[in-house]
Amino acid sequence: MKLLTANFLNCSNKKCTSSPEAFPLDVVDAKLAIQQLELKPEFLIGIMPRIDWNALLKTTRQLGNYSLPDEKPDLVDDSDEVLLKSLHNVLLETEITEGKMVCGNCGHVYPIFEGIPNMLLSESEI
Repeated sequence: MKLLTANFLNCSNKKCTSSPEAFPLDVVDAKLAIQQLELKPEFLIGIMPRIDWNALLKTTRQLGNYSLPDEKPDLVDDSDEVLLKSLHNVLLETEITEGKMVCGNCGHVYPIFEGIPNMLLSESEI
C-alpha cells in the first residue's frame, strides 16, 4: 500500500466517523519497500490539494521519515525539483508491504498483508 493511499484511509467503524482520533490511522510494525518509479510532477501538483498534510507528516514520522517540511508547501509548478522528488519518494515509491493500521479512537487493527490493507469490520463492529 502506497503512503498516498494511507493518506485517504480512516476507520470504517461508524462510531469513529466524527472522531478526529480516527484519522489518520496509526501505522505500526510496518515493513517498507521502495519501488523506483518515474517522476511525474504534474501528478504531484494535481494531488497536493487533496493531501491532508498533517496526516501525511504523522504517518511518515511514524515510519521514521522526516524528509518532508513541517508546513504544507504551495506546489504550483515543477520548479522545486528537490521537493518534488521528496514527495514522489514518500507518496508513490514508499510502500507498506506488511504491518498494521490502528484506529486512534476505537483501537481497531487493520492488518496489511502483501501491501493490501484489510479494511473490513466484523458484524459486531458495524
